[in-house]
Amino acid sequence: MQIDTWLSERISGNNLARFLTALAALLIALVVCRGLDPWMVGYVPYVILLPAVAFSGWYCGVLPSIVTTVLAVLAARYWFISPLHSLSAPNMAQTIGLLAFLFASAIVVAMGEARRRHNEALRRAQRQLEDRVQERTTELDAANRSLRELSARLLQLQDDERRRLARELHDSVGQTLAALSMNLSLVRADVDRLTATAANLTDSESLVQEMSQEVRTISHLLHPPLLDEAGLASAMRWYVEGFSQRSKVNVDLNLPEDFGRLSRELETAVFRVVQECLTNIHRHSGSSTAKIRLRRLDGHIVVEIEDKGKGIAPEKRDEIASAGAPGVGIRGMRERLRQLGGALEIDSNGTGTIIVARLPITGAGSSAA
Repeated sequence: MQIDTWLSERISGNNLARFLTALAALLIALVVCRGLDPWMVGYVPYVILLPAVAFSGWYCGVLPSIVTTVLAVLAARYWFISPLHSLSAPNMAQTIGLLAFLFASAIVVAMGEARRRHNEALRRAQRQLEDRVQERTTELDAANRSLRELSARLLQLQDDERRRLARELHDSVGQTLAALSMNLSLVRADVDRLTATAANLTDSESLVQEMSQEVRTISHLLHPPLLDEAGLASAMRWYVEGFSQRSKVNVDLNLPEDFGRLSRELETAVFRVVQECLTNIHRHSGSSTAKIRLRRLDGHIVVEIEDKGKGIAPEKRDEIASAGAPGVGIRGMRERLRQLGGALEIDSNGTGTIIVARLPITGAGSSAA
């Protein structure tokens, strides 16, 4: 079937090829007739020549088939049917044989032409279908590009909003709370003789200081100033230390001393991935330890986060592996990494989880420390 289709496509669009193919089929049939000539009687040449006509009608078209039929009749009459080497008028028996050959040839040529037209219609329909598929693929690619651009813009706006909120909390609320704390301290100094009042003021002052510390912590967690000012290494050490104190999860951070600076986008992406992974370890894994390893490898930043917890449930692993709808945190990490040309791998065997993030360091993706 494949050979049939290939041969039809090769010769259907080239007139010279169609005629040469038809003549080649006739020559082969004539060679066979010549080889069988000593044993041929009656109208056997017509029987041998008919397949050549059928081949021409099947693959070469109407005009090459007609030419093949005429040449086959002349060759049979001149070379293989008595009297040999003569084109004299045939007798009644020869006339009947000739008419039978022409009738069979006409039927074969008509069937071949109908088949060729049907195949040509199928090829046109296939080409139209392929064109439509290509158009739909192009439209889908454009829609995917638009969606990726929108996702990148949303992530960028999210980071910018976090920076703004952190700055507002630090510059506005933090300063107001500091002033309030100083005022309360002055009031407490004036009323030291009033024991009950002083105790209440002391308690209020402590609450304000705790609130101020909490606001400062939230501001730094939203977007740590160290990430912009000192770089990823300092921000990671600060965050891991604070996380260990708050969560009681012992975190081992393996970070080269000469790690250097990256672009703001890369540093933010790595920090958010580590932040999300540690949060998931604290909330879901039940592990009391975690390991974080950052390194540069073959033009990439490789981040590995490992815990010794209960791992990811089998149904959740299947959902993640089949690109289904994992949690918001995993989707966010994957989208953030994909926008920068990176990838996220998750391996969980029931005795712990290892998450590996890879990000390429492009020419514009790194900067001096």
